[in-house]
Amino acid sequence: RTVVCGNPDCTPCMIGLVDARTHDVLRQRDEWQGTHPKGSPLRRTVFNEDHEAFRQTLRSFIEAEVTPHFEDWYEAGIVPREFYYKLADLCLFGITVDEQYGGAGLDSHKFEAIQSEEVMRAGVSFGGSSVHVGLCLPYIKMLATDEQKSRYLPKFVSGEEMWAIAMTEPGTGSDLAGMRTTAKLSEDGTHYVLNGAKTFITGGVHADRMIVCARTAPQREDDRRFGISLFAVQTSLEGYAVGRKLDKVGLKTSDTAELSFTDVKVPAEDLLGEENRGFYYLGQNLPSERWMIAFGAYAQAAAAVRFAKEYTQQREVFGKPVAAFQNTKFELAACQAKVDAAQAVADRALESLDAGELTPAEAASAKLFCTEVAGEVIDRCLQLHGGYGFINEYPIARLYSDNRVNRIYGGTNEVMKTIIAKDMGL
Repeated sequence: RTVVCGNPDCTPCMIGLVDARTHDVLRQRDEWQGTHPKGSPLRRTVFNEDHEAFRQTLRSFIEAEVTPHFEDWYEAGIVPREFYYKLADLCLFGITVDEQYGGAGLDSHKFEAIQSEEVMRAGVSFGGSSVHVGLCLPYIKMLATDEQKSRYLPKFVSGEEMWAIAMTEPGTGSDLAGMRTTAKLSEDGTHYVLNGAKTFITGGVHADRMIVCARTAPQREDDRRFGISLFAVQTSLEGYAVGRKLDKVGLKTSDTAELSFTDVKVPAEDLLGEENRGFYYLGQNLPSERWMIAFGAYAQAAAAVRFAKEYTQQREVFGKPVAAFQNTKFELAACQAKVDAAQAVADRALESLDAGELTPAEAASAKLFCTEVAGEVIDRCLQLHGGYGFINEYPIARLYSDNRVNRIYGGTNEVMKTIIAKDMGL
């Protein structure tokens, strides 16, 4: 046997190839078929060489800066604020931000997708930073004036100002039109007076700026959604208060908080977009938010299969590895098939999103399918870990807890079914 690439598990090397050119051709084929460890079970075309170079940089960063500290972060229930500056140094906050504001100026969600895959692969978390980029940046890019962008984006890219978004209120849940937080314009027109409360706010503890959804006018009889506006609120303003850091079932390192606003004076120049059109703006960004959840769920499922495969190959029962039993092989094979399907759905949605063609129904379908698949796959992979799968020391246990919320936030999966059914004309 001649090892050309240095990988002892490379299929072309295993069959004794000597010619390097032939080796590379067969290796590419095997990558498409999933027989080479660096490959994918399906031929994947969404990423190019630049994306893969970014993947390797990010993987090295995670190994050096995240994995050694993650257990401490998990116990503390929060990622250190200083860690976000390291993410900023990698330009993770500015990939799609124009160069004039300190970003890279790229127009693609593919780097965000790779980050999701690599974070899940390592069984770690970047805390609430996904909200900073995945949820808040689209609103800034879509709604901010040039003057606002010049104030917001440089600090956004550098990590000096971390952003989050506050939509949900106690008692409203998915019914955003029922929100009661108000923002009343002062008589001189210089500021809005913000009053109310929000809950389940991811990134709420570390946030320096909060996109707050509030009523600036009563709802109309024929339109409950009218009257909501968006504000980029500095969290240092008097009357702005962070309440409890909520103790969640999963996502332990992602700071989730309750917020309250008592006569907070928000400068008029921090209104995002037009008054009373906030609900429309929220609807515009929901497809990208739901794609992000769908892709993250697929990545979680793929990571679960990886964890289960590694564990069952190492764990011995009755004198042989758990992976040697037919039931284990069948279970992992079935899980891999489901991951393949979820990957195809997530990738298709990614391509549509980058092309500006992702519809609300397509995004809802991707979220519904990928999150349901992930729930099933992760559960089956945890079962293969036996009792150790129930111990938080093992990444599969944390993954099991983290995954559950995917079927709730970004719109519950029941809401996704309603959207899909409506698109079907039902």
